Amino acid sequence: MNNEQVIIEQLDHLGQEIALLTDSARSLRELRDDLSPRVNEAVKVLIEELAEIEADVQLEDLVSLLKNLMRNVRNLTWSVEQLKNLIDFIRTVEPLLKSVVPQGIIYLDKLEQQGVFQVLASMMGVLEKIADTYTPEDIEQIGNALVPLVGVVKKLTAPEALNLLDKAAEVPARVDLSQAKAVGPFGMLFALGNSEVKQGMGVVLELTKALSLLKNGDGAEESGA
Repeated sequence: MNNEQVIIEQLDHLGQEIALLTDSARSLRELRDDLSPRVNEAVKVLIEELAEIEADVQLEDLVSLLKNLMRNVRNLTWSVEQLKNLIDFIRTVEPLLKSVVPQGIIYLDKLEQQGVFQVLASMMGVLEKIADTYTPEDIEQIGNALVPLVGVVKKLTAPEALNLLDKAAEVPARVDLSQAKAVGPFGMLFALGNSEVKQGMGVVLELTKALSLLKNGDGAEESGA
């Protein structure tokens, strides 16, 4: 191979490289032509947006913000780590929440159907009326009086007391006051021939004996005083 052939080959190779460079330059020029309108539009919009906040943001503010960011890099890092921990926690409890939340909704719906929330709302209304009617001192006095009343109610929960109250509650339904007539001493003696009247008198006597506890209680208190 002589020198002329070598030169020709190098020229061909150089021509190919120049062609590649020409194609690259053409592609870059086309890309520039395509991007120029978009870049110009973006720059225009950016200038307009910055013009709107020009009165509120100064260069000194940006410098101060940059300084604060640099001074609080550790705090920002800690915040990011805590955020990551929070995300991990949410991902961990997410399966549990998927099962618990529907059950909670079903339970709350059941309470609503049973009228529990309506009862609570009514109770709140009653409390509001009590608050409007009585002072805190009155409520405190009522609360102090409720303590011995609870003891009385506890005594009424005895089976004997409940049985007596249950039977006493049936008495008004069995009494017909329209049939009541004036009765004198002889009428009372005549009525004693009725077995129900006799049983009623026996009950009255038993209750009268029990009422003596009221007197005995007063006497015990007086003697104690």
